Amino acid sequence: MSVLAAILLASTSLHITVWPNGQGHPGGKTYTLRCAPAGGTLPRPAAACTRLARLTHPFAATPRDTVCTQIYGGPQQALVTGRFRGHAIRARFSRTDGCEIARWDRVRLLFPGAASS
Repeated sequence: MSVLAAILLASTSLHITVWPNGQGHPGGKTYTLRCAPAGGTLPRPAAACTRLARLTHPFAATPRDTVCTQIYGGPQQALVTGRFRGHAIRARFSRTDGCEIARWDRVRLLFPGAASS
């Protein structure tokens, strides 16, 4: 990891809520993740931080004009809030179509206990 990447990750602190059966259903879990140094309640925080460091915009929404396959990946949902590389983020994830499944899979290490592919 470059020095710049390490500095940017040092300002990463996330609050992650995962609903394996969809939001509003029992079984939701909440985790925290900090990077540089890696820590928090998320399993495998170092692996998650390394993965995030390799992605350009891991929390970007799918552009509205994107054509997505109509494949349903399951009821799983997640909400990620906090600071990533020093910027405030609030990102919702689901598995409702091919684009959302791809977004989910890019950061699947943030969603333990939920389907990832």
